[in-house]
Amino acid sequence: MQKHSKIILGIDPGTIVMGYGLITVQGHTASLLEMGVLKPGKVKDGYKKLQLIFNTVSGLITKYQPTDFAIEAPFFGKNVQSMLKLGRAQGVAIAAAMRHGLEVTEYSPKKVKQSITGNGNADKEQVMKMLQTILSFKESPKHYDATDALAVALCHHFQSSSPLGKAAKGLKGWDDFIKQNPGRVAKR
Repeated sequence: MQKHSKIILGIDPGTIVMGYGLITVQGHTASLLEMGVLKPGKVKDGYKKLQLIFNTVSGLITKYQPTDFAIEAPFFGKNVQSMLKLGRAQGVAIAAAMRHGLEVTEYSPKKVKQSITGNGNADKEQVMKMLQTILSFKESPKHYDATDALAVALCHHFQSSSPLGKAAKGLKGWDDFIKQNPGRVAKR
């Protein structure tokens, strides 16, 4: 019996450049659907930037009908003003997803890199190269924000399809999983 496909929208929030990536998942196989960037940095009015982000995320949701929404959590920087702007961008993207009835899942940049490359300190080029291998695409986008967003979507797929992923929140490892799911463990 084949599992139904799902579409995952990943967002790398930003007020200068916002990345988005969509993958489709059939069973356990993920494929690239779309990736790109929005450049709200060209808009001078801060509130108009936020409106543009909201409308763009809403438009992507309307066009592709994703079943899952994942977003990268802001990293902690030294510039407080930049952090506030990034938080606002993330907030309106989340609001757009919630407006369309999507559950929101957030991942730290380190978690995303670890999930894609096996190294939580990987650089953006390493992440892009691994995505090209996993999702079988050749193009190198002009902005890493697009591949960062794609990595968020793929990270969500990996996390939600893992026995210790979304379905097992609150578990502290395999021991907890085995204790709570004795019927799912094969005896040898």
